[in-house]
Amino acid sequence: MSGMDTVIGLYGETIEVPCNNGAPKPKDLFMTKWKYDDGDLLTQLKDQDASVIATDKYKDRVSMAENSSLLIAAATLKDEKTFTCMVVAGADISEYPVKLLIHKAPTGVEITALATELEIGKPTQLGQCSTSDANPAASITWFKNKKPLVADGKGIIISSKVKVDEVTGLTTTSSILQYTAEKGDTAALFTCGALNTLSSPVSFTVTYPTERISLHVISKGPLMEGSNVTLKCKADGNPPPTSFNFHILGKLVKVENSDSYTVTDVTRESTGEYKCSIIDNAKMEDSKNITINYLDMSLSPSGKVMKSFGEGLALTLQTHASGELKVSWTKDNGKLDSRPTFDKLTYSDSGKYEVVVTMGPLVKKASFELVVEGVPVIRRVAKRRGEDGQHKVLTCEAEGSPKPTVAWSVNGTSADESPYVNGKITHKLTIVPTVNLTVVCTVSNELGQDTRTINVSTLFEEVRMDKQDSSDEGDTTKLVVGVIVGLLLATVVVGLAYWLYMKKSKQGSWKTGEKEDGSTEESKKLEEKIEEKLEENSQKVEV
Repeated sequence: MSGMDTVIGLYGETIEVPCNNGAPKPKDLFMTKWKYDDGDLLTQLKDQDASVIATDKYKDRVSMAENSSLLIAAATLKDEKTFTCMVVAGADISEYPVKLLIHKAPTGVEITALATELEIGKPTQLGQCSTSDANPAASITWFKNKKPLVADGKGIIISSKVKVDEVTGLTTTSSILQYTAEKGDTAALFTCGALNTLSSPVSFTVTYPTERISLHVISKGPLMEGSNVTLKCKADGNPPPTSFNFHILGKLVKVENSDSYTVTDVTRESTGEYKCSIIDNAKMEDSKNITINYLDMSLSPSGKVMKSFGEGLALTLQTHASGELKVSWTKDNGKLDSRPTFDKLTYSDSGKYEVVVTMGPLVKKASFELVVEGVPVIRRVAKRRGEDGQHKVLTCEAEGSPKPTVAWSVNGTSADESPYVNGKITHKLTIVPTVNLTVVCTVSNELGQDTRTINVSTLFEEVRMDKQDSSDEGDTTKLVVGVIVGLLLATVVVGLAYWLYMKKSKQGSWKTGEKEDGSTEESKKLEEKIEEKLEENSQKVEV
């Protein structure tokens, strides 16, 4: 006989008890038998079906599996006993005893006999936790906020007891928790559990006296003039006080059945100290200093402002506030680097200006729309030949406001007008002149008009003039070259005559025995000047 194995089965289930720990059947197997202390259960000869021998409670509950394991249906606690598998193989007889244990999980866990409330510092029976129909007996654990409670004999006392059902043998366990509450237990959740089963959480009202109060200032947005400010007095007692005294800038206001008082439509004069206290204990109080923020701003001008071109505009921004300000400007939703100035208005100054003044969360805005008007003025008229040489393009550039209209004294094949930006407009007209013309450009708006003329020649006349200009330029070049050559020849003749004269003078001086050193030196300088002049004239001719 080998050592005894143990098998754990579940209550009410079919239990499999292995023979020889599930080892393969021997090759020379003759018979397998299962038995227990009160008798045989069933046998099986080689190559035959198993036969039930039991006549007691196991008659209809036992069978044998393919691997010779014992199968027991609808297990109960009365099946906790030792079953033996006997194997006859050849001349050997072996027995393998197996101890069977039956387990059952508890059917549920619940807390009953709950306390109505818990008082700080006072031991109170919080409740009783119970679980039933278990085997072995369940062990109960108490939890606070999912953390197990450990009995310390003072603030936490836990007592448990187990009761066994006489019919089924299953147990019921109950546990009583005596607990001394603390202030932090106001929102605590208590549960109890057995194995993997937990009860539903329960909470309790924890009562304690007020030890401290605090004043809170409640407002929608920043504290600013015109807003409402709510004062809320909170006490740490439970239940909390229901009535309070509020001190509003030295004035006492008694509030019953509420912990709040609202000051409406506050002004900058509402800045100061505010207090609240308990009615039956004036020394228990709290206070807050409240500052009402304000921001005043005015902008001149405002609305729609009409001005004439070249005029000046005075811009005035006045502010008064309880703190440091930030000022920003925009024109037509585009940010400006600095505050705009209007010493001499131009059309580009027209637009919508907005100033934004901020102080922390407080924001105030103001705006005006500037419109600069002026009689239209033509700044330039021009003409040019078209790229194909078959037409001419006339251009008239003007500025003014309101937008001027452009009219020509002649009709064209096509007209093109640029976008009207900053009071400026450019109008182009394409024409094919058959005769010489004087064309008039007229720009006008409701304030006045301006005109300019431009002389336009026919395309044929323009081509003839181009050729004549080219011929005149050739004749002029020839004339200039002739004049230069003539000047050069005249210079040469004059220089040569003077040189011959000086040479003759030197010969006469030699014959009379006069010194010639000075004359010789002067002659050399004269010759150098003549050579330089000849070279200079030669370069001019080449040019």
